[in-house]
Amino acid sequence: MRIDYHVVTAFTREPFGGNPAGVCPLDAWLPDSLMQRIAAENGLSETAFLVGEGARYDLRWFTPAVEVKLCGHATLATAHVLWTHRGVDAPRLEFSTKSGRLTVTREADTGRYALDLPAQPASPAPVPDGLAEALGVEPLEIFAGDDLLVILDSAELVRELAPDMKVLAGFDTRGVIVSARAGGDDDCDFVSRFFAPAVGIDEDPVTGSAHCKLVPYWAGRLGKDTLHARQISARGGELFCELRGDRVTVAGHVVDYLRGKIELP
Repeated sequence: MRIDYHVVTAFTREPFGGNPAGVCPLDAWLPDSLMQRIAAENGLSETAFLVGEGARYDLRWFTPAVEVKLCGHATLATAHVLWTHRGVDAPRLEFSTKSGRLTVTREADTGRYALDLPAQPASPAPVPDGLAEALGVEPLEIFAGDDLLVILDSAELVRELAPDMKVLAGFDTRGVIVSARAGGDDDCDFVSRFFAPAVGIDEDPVTGSAHCKLVPYWAGRLGKDTLHARQISARGGELFCELRGDRVTVAGHVVDYLRGKIELP
């Protein structure tokens, strides 16, 4: 069996930045266990698998350890593969996923891909036992949901974090988002990092899905619906976001890195 395989890096203009995703177009679904093993072998934050034709596809995402319900960067990567390498000619792509219908469009004036996601405002919550110790800093605010959203006092504190991953893996969430308002030297509105050791990713380089929570929060705090964000992991990434009622648009650039074949017996 030979499977087309692409690696596309999202939320960056340059190679070796942003978040690389694997993309595997399929004629029909493989067994879940096989897709999970392929994702583990690829070793990227997520590998996307898709089945469909034209402008509509079913889409699933796997980390090296588990299947996840929502992934932003791998969806942008998938759209890029369809438009650039699979000959799809459509102004908008639609993906049926475990988080509902997602769409991707191309911004002709910026060259970015824009992903439509569900807004997921998080609810205020008490600081879980052990979280401050695991992060090494006292949170200003905590919000609960599929991910914990942790607000810190400064962008510099976010940059300096060196969390205890073993402790973070023990919380009953997909991951922990840590964010702060941008500092005086930052050319954006807010910064963030994302830690998800419970699903096999100690730190995700750039996390589109985390902005389903980040954008509603910062839109409320900053009093504006259009936001420029940076995820300040070692690779770094840039996101252009907009809150539109119960939806969030997250846009970014993408860069090709690799094309090849996965060979299976």
